[in-house]
Amino acid sequence: MRVTKGAQIVAGTALLALAVAACGGGGGGTEQKASGGAAASPVRVYIAEPQHELSPINTNDTSGAEVLNALFVGLVDYDKDKNPILKGAESIEPDAESKVWTIKLKDGFKFHNGDPVTAQSYVDAWNAAAYGPNAYEGGYFFSSVEGYEDVAPADPDGPDGPTPAPEPKAKTLSGLKVVDDKTFVVTLARPYSGFKTMLGYTTFMPMPKAAFGPDGKVTKEYGESPIGNGPFKMAKPWKRGSEQSMSLVRYDDYVEKAKIDAVEFKIYTDANTAWNDLRAGNLDIMDQLPPEAIATAKQELGDRYIEKPSSGIGFLGFNIVSGDKYATNPELRKAIGMAIDRKTITETIFSNTRVPADDFISPVVGGYQQGGCGEACTYDPAKAKALWEKAGGGKANIEIAYNADASHKEWIEAVANNLRQNLGVEATPKPYEKFALIQDDLDVGKVKGAFRMAWIMDYPSMENYLRPIFGTGGSSNYGRYSNKDFDKALTAGDSAKTQEEGNAAYRKGADMIAKDLPYLPIYFYQTNGGYSQNVKSVTIDPFERVDLANVERAS
Repeated sequence: MRVTKGAQIVAGTALLALAVAACGGGGGGTEQKASGGAAASPVRVYIAEPQHELSPINTNDTSGAEVLNALFVGLVDYDKDKNPILKGAESIEPDAESKVWTIKLKDGFKFHNGDPVTAQSYVDAWNAAAYGPNAYEGGYFFSSVEGYEDVAPADPDGPDGPTPAPEPKAKTLSGLKVVDDKTFVVTLARPYSGFKTMLGYTTFMPMPKAAFGPDGKVTKEYGESPIGNGPFKMAKPWKRGSEQSMSLVRYDDYVEKAKIDAVEFKIYTDANTAWNDLRAGNLDIMDQLPPEAIATAKQELGDRYIEKPSSGIGFLGFNIVSGDKYATNPELRKAIGMAIDRKTITETIFSNTRVPADDFISPVVGGYQQGGCGEACTYDPAKAKALWEKAGGGKANIEIAYNADASHKEWIEAVANNLRQNLGVEATPKPYEKFALIQDDLDVGKVKGAFRMAWIMDYPSMENYLRPIFGTGGSSNYGRYSNKDFDKALTAGDSAKTQEEGNAAYRKGADMIAKDLPYLPIYFYQTNGGYSQNVKSVTIDPFERVDLANVERAS
């Protein structure tokens, strides 16, 4: 998932970025009413502006996902060891080949409008996500289901080419079949032992019939006020672009009643403004603090400061197909990687709250390999300069695009200084005002130089760090990387009988990425969050999600 928030120094996901600006807050807390009707003072939570209006199948950024995880519950969640645990599902059982999966639902779940959550609720949402003309962010995650090529045929010359994708042969996935109200069957295009692990991701959540218009697409009205099945519901519609907060209230008919009455997600354009609001008691929870605040936050917040491992990775990416010369040449990209002093950046810019990245897989996930990135992640300015000259880099001007609504400026400028000093080039940071703006340009291939990107896991699997970012046609493949051998390695990993065998196959794919270098890993994230004196029992998981249902008022 692109990270959209936080010092992270991170926002995108699911690629990460923390941001909050002077006029960035959503205003003071407002009183809302929970299902029972009593006035509620909300717990105020920091986010950046989501890229789109809200629906599970069209959200692939961490800020939008934070809201949706309060509104919805899926088939599975994950325990502290990142293993899938059943939530909305009673059982998820594969056949002997792990190709046909039978999913049975628990009783008791219903949507906020009173409609029951049924097997059709999942199948309808998944079909809408997968249908190519809808162009939803979550569509690619259904590529493993039988019939995907019929509903979303591949674009013959890629997403940036002049030829449009062929018309779909079908509107629904042939691999999805409803058996009864509580049972549906998923037939995959090929065996995939990790399918159950995927199902906790936002895009697999159910949606009610009220979400869809006559054309089968999610309506604008639903995107402004999504009807979910989780512990909180929308208190009023949210107008993206004009409203700087979202108001939610507790849904008292949820199977596990939340401990607080209401939540207000406050949208910031600068993380330091959010941090100052937290200190002043005008904001209650930040899942990522700006790097410049961390040195004092530990002392200032005391036991209200949270520091723990995160699954996020910060990258420098490149458009390797239609970008500038240094972006399209793997040897020049390698030289750039060797010219970046990751250790100094993580120590000085991030106050030792980041770790220099040396692989394309996070250490919190099985399959991480120390040094997996190879020479490209090893600081060696002399070798970098020699390779740059040998590969014909010359006096380039390396542009580095980043979103300025998060705390990225400092480390991007540090990278630019490294490149100037070690390669003898011009290096120009190129800020975008908001994450959504750079995301829109990345989606259509407009960013021709380097760009900041970050990824946080959608689900705890080595595969999730590879296929969405680097797979042909991947949902977050902004580098336009395509390698048939890489895709085959992932398919082999999917079909493996054990996680160990699967990770060995995925590692072959990761090794190809380490050679071709469409992205350069820069640092591994840590969660550095905090909360106000108004709340307690605040936890943040490796997905950077706040467990809002279990947050409590301090008094």
